Amino acid sequence: MATTVGNESDISDLVTNLIYLEHDAIAAYESTIEKLSDKALAAQVQRFLEDHRQHLSTLNNMAAELGIDAPTSGDMKGLLTTGKIAMANLMGDASILKAMKTNEDDTVTAYERASRHEGAIAQSRAFFDKALADEVRHREWMEQTAKNY
Repeated sequence: MATTVGNESDISDLVTNLIYLEHDAIAAYESTIEKLSDKALAAQVQRFLEDHRQHLSTLNNMAAELGIDAPTSGDMKGLLTTGKIAMANLMGDASILKAMKTNEDDTVTAYERASRHEGAIAQSRAFFDKALADEVRHREWMEQTAKNY
C-alpha cells in the first residue's frame, strides 16, 4: 500500500504523520527481529531499528517545538506492516526481508516528500534528508540481502 505521508500541506500534520510512520516501522522491525532465524540478519536489522528510534526521537522534539502532541503509538497501518512480516514468516528469512523492503518503500517515499516540504525550515530539511538516506540504505540492504539469501 502506497503511503500518502509527505503530502500534507501543514508541517505539523507532516511531523505527526511521520511519527505515526516511525512507530509503525519500529513495530515492524521488532517483529522482524523476533522472527528472523538467522541471527546475523537479526543483528543488522537491530541496527536499522536504532535508526528508526533516533528518527522518532528527533520527530518528537520537532513536535514539541511546534507545540503539537506527538502520537505515542502507530496507527492502523501498523497492522499492515507487521501483518506482512507475520505472513512472510511462513516462507522464511528471505521473504521476511522482502516484506520489510516493501515497508521501507513507504518510508523512503515519505522522507523524499518531507525533504521537499515547503513548510520545513533548514534544520528540519537536514533531518529529513538524513532520515531519507537511512531509509534508502535500509531498503537497499533488505533488497540485496533477500536476493542473495
